[in-house]
Amino acid sequence: MAFMNFEDDTASLPRDSGRANLHSGWSIEVMPRTAAKISDFKPILPEKTRIYIAHIGGTPIDDMVETARRLRQDGFAVMPHLPARAIADRTMLELWLNRYRSEADVTEALLLGGGDSRPAGDFDSSIQMIETGFFDRFGFKRLHVAGHPEGSRDIDKDGSTRNVDQSLLWKTGFASRTDAAMAIVTQFAFDAQPVIDWSERIRDLGVTLPIHVGLAGPAKLKTLLQYAVTCGVGPSLKVLQKRALDVTRLLSPYEPTEVADHLMAYKNSHPDSLISQFHLFPLGGIVAAVEWARRQAAI
Repeated sequence: MAFMNFEDDTASLPRDSGRANLHSGWSIEVMPRTAAKISDFKPILPEKTRIYIAHIGGTPIDDMVETARRLRQDGFAVMPHLPARAIADRTMLELWLNRYRSEADVTEALLLGGGDSRPAGDFDSSIQMIETGFFDRFGFKRLHVAGHPEGSRDIDKDGSTRNVDQSLLWKTGFASRTDAAMAIVTQFAFDAQPVIDWSERIRDLGVTLPIHVGLAGPAKLKTLLQYAVTCGVGPSLKVLQKRALDVTRLLSPYEPTEVADHLMAYKNSHPDSLISQFHLFPLGGIVAAVEWARRQAAI
């Protein structure tokens, strides 16, 4: 299967069903320090792949903007993270957006609360950033927001989903008031069923944003367990823990094929599902993740 154009993928609800829809528009995530180790992404990634740039705590904005500029010049769609709790105030947010637009030609962003437990300043949520009106003013054409299929104890400390649900409903309403296309991108999970159940539940609540499901790329089991604990992966972590007890599978690298196949089978039988594509977290390396995606697309 040839790779397709990746830019116009989820402006509305999914129109196609099945394997081609989920595999033809996958996106991938990098950090400035990992991107710096790759001299040229063009031979590695399909043309116009959407590349998220993770803004990890302590990363200078200069590094973020330079990475975005380089990748945009290579013809990729670039989506830097904007973690609300790492941004001191409206002035800083305006400066960052201006730099992304003027220096790197970025028109997309992933809006997050962020991993910091305490806000650096005025912003505590992505909604507060959206309410500034800066994204429309600077001409951002695509805004993605976080989804939590397994809940988020950082947001709903009581273990419920009340706050995350209300947040998605608010963003669904905002999608009708902005010129930017919007979608949800999720944390990676190791079991498809919680993702499917969540997608159905939020749709029943009234959420209409397309969902880009996070998949952990091929990696050693030890690496995955470390990332999963750090990133707050929920009950699906039990899948990895069970695998760790199976000596015959312990030394084999994990691949997300089983999760992807389950999601694609569901999409085939539920073509109107909000689930619309995959987003790869290359926890075991960018090349390994891309090679896996190419193999799946060729099946």
